[in-house]
Amino acid sequence: MQEPEAPLESEFASPFEVLEPRELASPLVFSSPHSGRVYPAAFLAAARLDAAALRRSEDAYVDELFAAATAVGAPLLRAHFPRAYLDLNREPYELDPKLFEGELPPFANVRSLRVAAGLGTIPRVVADAREIYAGRLSVDEALRRIESLYKPYHASLRGLMERAQERFGVAVLVDCHSMPSSSAREPSLAARGDKRRLDFVIGDRYGASAAPGLVEGVEERLRARGHHVQRNRPYAGGFITEHFGRPAAGWHAIQIEVSRGLYMDEATLERGPRFAAIAADLAGVVAGLAQDCDKIFGGPRRMAAE
Repeated sequence: MQEPEAPLESEFASPFEVLEPRELASPLVFSSPHSGRVYPAAFLAAARLDAAALRRSEDAYVDELFAAATAVGAPLLRAHFPRAYLDLNREPYELDPKLFEGELPPFANVRSLRVAAGLGTIPRVVADAREIYAGRLSVDEALRRIESLYKPYHASLRGLMERAQERFGVAVLVDCHSMPSSSAREPSLAARGDKRRLDFVIGDRYGASAAPGLVEGVEERLRARGHHVQRNRPYAGGFITEHFGRPAAGWHAIQIEVSRGLYMDEATLERGPRFAAIAADLAGVVAGLAQDCDKIFGGPRRMAAE
């Protein structure tokens, strides 16, 4: 599928891309909105932080971890621009008044908890609460990023979901993310003195965004590979999971968070010795999820194929 025509930022040869399978064979659609690692020169010049600090917010290499998507006949949509520049897992206009010069448009959501934390659509801070910019941005700059990056990415994701539903009668989105190992602890375990870190967190908006069998299958396969898995805590799924997860309409969405400590050195941001093993584990999960789609949605798929 080609990206929709839209104004593109001059800093990016292509702000995102769709990795297509040789043959579309599954209702699965994979999205990696936070793994972009192309940092515009103008952005770096305006930042008070260096590139290494800015990359702390990046879901580094997550697109590579889920590369097996195309092997099961599903597309993978991935952003090239970084999360610190624009966060695709937010409402389109979650804008922080502390970041901008001038008055924000009346339709901007300035009161969300994410905005309060400095983590709106245009983030004010990186994940460790360090201020990104040396000064304030113009409102026009925020709207430019939203129009040229956010909206085209979401239009492409919507197009992939619509295509899957048209072909198979159902669409299943897997939103792919990573989490710092320092935050990957389930609160009830910590209260009991359990020092184990979470390896994966599966989010389905507390059962609202996907068929239970899909989530259960992901969890079972990860646990069978020896991983410590939790559902919805501390991450239940962000805007993308909530927005695209509408099971009654035939759209299902699951968020998968991978602990960065499993596959990379969080200090140097280099791939770790277990990178290939974790990618292989996820390849098995992806293949199993494709099989679960066949079992759970076999009727709709056959109807779509007739």
